[in-house]
Amino acid sequence: MPSLSFPYHEPREGFWGDDYVMSYYVAELCNTLTNGLFIIYGIKGLRSCLKYSNPSIFLYTFMGYLVVGCGSTLFHMTLKYPMQLVDELAMIYTTCFMVHATFAYGRSSRFSFCLGAGLVGLAWFITARYYETKDPQFHQDAYAILTATVVFSNMYIMEKVLRPALKARGSKRAPDSTVPTSSAILKQMWTMVATGLSIFLGGWLIWNLDNIFCARIRVWRHQIGLPWAIALEGHAWWHLMTGIGAYYYIIWRIYIQRCLDGDEDKFRLHWPSVFKTPEVIAVDDVPGRLAEKKAR
Repeated sequence: MPSLSFPYHEPREGFWGDDYVMSYYVAELCNTLTNGLFIIYGIKGLRSCLKYSNPSIFLYTFMGYLVVGCGSTLFHMTLKYPMQLVDELAMIYTTCFMVHATFAYGRSSRFSFCLGAGLVGLAWFITARYYETKDPQFHQDAYAILTATVVFSNMYIMEKVLRPALKARGSKRAPDSTVPTSSAILKQMWTMVATGLSIFLGGWLIWNLDNIFCARIRVWRHQIGLPWAIALEGHAWWHLMTGIGAYYYIIWRIYIQRCLDGDEDKFRLHWPSVFKTPEVIAVDDVPGRLAEKKAR
């Protein structure tokens, strides 16, 4: 009876260097391919920003998101250190854009400029420090602090700023208005936040377990063989899950900003189910509305 799996190759020299396992041209095939999600979602986000004229800060954020995916693809393909820097530093820069989007909203142009200059200085410091020390823990801590700052600040904004504003505007609308209530909007946001964070933190947990038990998991992968051993590629799961979580987190801030602008009557968070990709779209582009227009 033929075997249902085939073995990994032993690490060998490849096109770009040493330690290539599955392919002569791609050092870490699974880790390389899974970055395709960043590229797909990055392009999707850029197209959406251009289509709906979202604030330019989100265009830059999706560009950074796309650079993370491209840098990580090139790093896992070649295992070259410069590509690792592109991947990891782009994570910091992209999060700095999110910090600016969060704290510069509604403030003066002078404040926005000063905040931007401060974030450029912070990004330069993190870059220089990381390049000097090459300490992954420093990079991880810097990224975690920046990300937590954005997430918790936007949670605060949702409840302390956005909820009362939505309630006040909602109380002035006609009873038969098609605009969702403040409770419905915030409930959908919180559901998306919980989903995105769960996926992101799940990826972070898998990545850490993969680091801690790397030697043992590598033995298991070789015992199981391909293609089944792909399920134990923890770093590849980290790419997929953090890519999804980071995309949710950018979309979340875009929707918050649209609602803070008072545009909840013009835009919707289109998210049919947890198995679909959320997107902030114009009301006229909501699928039900399109069908209704065609019927007329």
